Amino acid sequence: MNIKMVDLKGQHDKISEEVNKGIQDVINSTSFINGPQVKEFNKNLSDYHGGVNVVSCANGTDALQIALMSLDLQPGDEVIVPVHTYVATAEVIALLRLKPVFVDVHPELFTIDINQIEKKITKNTKAIVPVHLYGQCADMETIMRIASKYNLYVIEDTAQAIGAIYKFANGKTAIAGTIGDIGTTSFFPSKNLGCYGDGGAMFFKDEELAKKCHMIANHGQSVKYHHDIIGCNSRLDSIQAAILNVKLKYIDDYSGARQKAASIYNELLKDIPGIKTPKVSDSSTHVYHQYTLILDESINRNDLQSFFKSKEIPSMIYYPIPLHKQKAYEKELVSGESFPVTERLSNTVLSLPIHTELTREEQEFVVSSLIEFLNK
Repeated sequence: MNIKMVDLKGQHDKISEEVNKGIQDVINSTSFINGPQVKEFNKNLSDYHGGVNVVSCANGTDALQIALMSLDLQPGDEVIVPVHTYVATAEVIALLRLKPVFVDVHPELFTIDINQIEKKITKNTKAIVPVHLYGQCADMETIMRIASKYNLYVIEDTAQAIGAIYKFANGKTAIAGTIGDIGTTSFFPSKNLGCYGDGGAMFFKDEELAKKCHMIANHGQSVKYHHDIIGCNSRLDSIQAAILNVKLKYIDDYSGARQKAASIYNELLKDIPGIKTPKVSDSSTHVYHQYTLILDESINRNDLQSFFKSKEIPSMIYYPIPLHKQKAYEKELVSGESFPVTERLSNTVLSLPIHTELTREEQEFVVSSLIEFLNK
């Protein structure tokens, strides 16, 4: 069937004319860096996010790093992060000589466990980085309440949840990345809004903070050759901006296609023993960057993946080794610390193919193959 984990070619084929024109316009203008396409994309992305300030950059990891740099944190300051996430979330903290403080996650929602955050706060804690994992928001209302109580910054890592909507208890809503002090995202090709290379962006309600991050991303300068602060070189190039300007027009359609695919999986997988389908938070929509199952511990995940591979069905484990078990982060652990939920998830999660071009026929084949394996 040639099922793909993510079908970037199929998605591109539908918009190739618009994308090719955008790329050619950049080539014709030769404005490859900070060209008009970048300014246009920043404006379009701002409009999509309700008018917040937007600063684009070279990738999602840089977005996190620049966000942290802008807060003037000092070596040894502590930043709280979920332990079940991609390494970039903790990597930038350690790179800046800050201390990542790990917190376990909700056993079904996969986002940071709000009931454990306050236990990890010390006099050195300066920020929280909630990760909107797999496509839905963490409990931002509670996180913002904790942050206010302890005077902490909040940086939302929304690389997997662009376009997700958070719902507050009073009925108000906000788009992922616009609730904390800074939101960050990635445009890695496989993301829900992906370019054809690397790219990232940051979101701000505070205009001065946005200006500072823009300076940091541009060698610490606001005027050429006048370097007022220490910065780095992190820019979204004009070709990627041109591509993103096209794809941004379709982001809600992309989210809708993923949500439809998820609903089909939910229908096909219901009542199958040993399989737990993704739980959707009461306070967030889900844009399904990943469709991640939790398998019963009696199911041999490696054997299942091998069986899928024999039928040319891709699957992925996000993430097989928790951050606290990575050699690079051993020194960050407090003696006796344990993260039982994350350790269990690292052994039992499995993500099925999900993307904008996935057909019901393909999904039926995936699920029938899963059932075949379970009945062996």
